Amino acid sequence: MQRLAIAFLCLLGVAGLNACARPELPWAQLESRYGNTASRYVELPDGVRVHYRDQGARSGRTVVLVHGFAASLHAWEPWVERLSPEYRIITLDLAGHGLTRTPDGYRISTEGQVAIVDALTRRLGVERFVLGGNSMGGAVAWNYALVHPDRLQGLVLVDAAGWPVEGKREGSPLAFKLLANPAGRAVLKSVDLSGIAERGLKSAYVDETLVTDALVSRYVDLAMAPGRRELILNGQSQPRRSVTKATFTKITTPTLVITGEADKVIPAEASRGLASTIPGAKLITYPGVGHVPMEQIPERSVQDLKAFLAGLPPA
Repeated sequence: MQRLAIAFLCLLGVAGLNACARPELPWAQLESRYGNTASRYVELPDGVRVHYRDQGARSGRTVVLVHGFAASLHAWEPWVERLSPEYRIITLDLAGHGLTRTPDGYRISTEGQVAIVDALTRRLGVERFVLGGNSMGGAVAWNYALVHPDRLQGLVLVDAAGWPVEGKREGSPLAFKLLANPAGRAVLKSVDLSGIAERGLKSAYVDETLVTDALVSRYVDLAMAPGRRELILNGQSQPRRSVTKATFTKITTPTLVITGEADKVIPAEASRGLASTIPGAKLITYPGVGHVPMEQIPERSVQDLKAFLAGLPPA
């Protein structure tokens, strides 16, 4: 009954909100607004034009950072600022996110995102590196570790997605509930996303003072890139490959798992599961912190990351 009610309300939303849907924003406008002097673009063989930034000390260890769902490389800027004096930091926008463009007919998948990370690092001449990922980006990172263990010196999972959850999870942000429902995805294709984005960000960040108008505008604007909403939402409707707890026992890369205890998007129990299953993994938890510790507590989380990096074998 509840599912029918949600579907009915969503269909009403499509009928009533089409008129107030925001138009798509041209790439030139988005690149001018959200690119900077460090922004670079490279076209990969599959036609994906990746936006990335390659910053910091070339003499230091290379760290590649992958953002979460609906986010962009901007989420890592607090870490980039603090790590750049000692490390080479590469951040990138995944397919369907940020300023990265995809060709017509492109379908988002975890395997495709893994391939983007691999192709970009090879194009930049980076043979071995530490790979970190937040949320969905964490799932991309641990999948990469399974496929290319020989290329990784370390793995950093920040409130990472992918741990198998039994039963229905309560308390998820509205946007994720809508994404899980076909009628809800139809609404997200049509409605102005500002209100949904603001509520979702406040839930993720916990500290609502961090959810500024500029932050909300960035998330909403980048979601309005040409063809972006259709691309992301179609990706959400694709079948997921089977993952069990045993999957993570096959990871051989030295791993740091960090999580906010107040994460409402991916509960801290999931990170505890990852840390207890990945051989030799270290777990760090932050009381009162939400889904994005790299933005909420950058100083403390960077210090923990640096301690992990210092303990890795020489590059």
